[in-house]
Amino acid sequence: MTSTFPNISISTERLVLRPLDEDDVPALAEMMNDEQVAAWTDVPQPFTEDDARHWISDYAPAERTDGRGLDLAVTEFLTQRLVGVIQLTKTNWHIRSTELSYIIAPWARGEGYASEASLATAHWLFGDQKLERIEIRTAADNTASQQVAQKIGGISEGVLRNACIVHVRADDGTWSDVRTDFIVWSLLPEDLEGAGEEFAESGGFTSWN
Repeated sequence: MTSTFPNISISTERLVLRPLDEDDVPALAEMMNDEQVAAWTDVPQPFTEDDARHWISDYAPAERTDGRGLDLAVTEFLTQRLVGVIQLTKTNWHIRSTELSYIIAPWARGEGYASEASLATAHWLFGDQKLERIEIRTAADNTASQQVAQKIGGISEGVLRNACIVHVRADDGTWSDVRTDFIVWSLLPEDLEGAGEEFAESGGFTSWN
């Protein structure tokens, strides 16, 4: 069975998750050029505004319409400022599973936005979309990402040895690839029982036109 995720807006007490749009181009480009993002993701460097525009206008819509995943801008409710991105990839509609990842802008770190956005997305996936499994993969040395997975109730399932490529920046500014391990985490519907009261008491989720 093949399906697609709907265009959706997910609200928490502090955040609104919504589809990326043209107005996000400058902030998205700035966020993706951050050194931590470059180190732990496969985002090309440098990441230009044209790259951001292609992601928003071509890549993200194709991922959704082809049933592979969903890309959501994470924005502050009060300021509407872009503070991150939530991505769903490798979605399997037969076994009702998807892989979740998160990127938080350098100007918004330390606020708990990654866990808040991820938990809200998980509630939506298990409740509205009837998924049965969410997978998170974190590089072995990416302790910040691992803390998010733990905070939202993820269960560590094991290690995929030598399965991840991270990036190290040399003194001359060039980046090189380094192989490391992936730690695999999973979330099942029962893992969220009693969690996410802040999300449950917020506006929840609505369709996005």
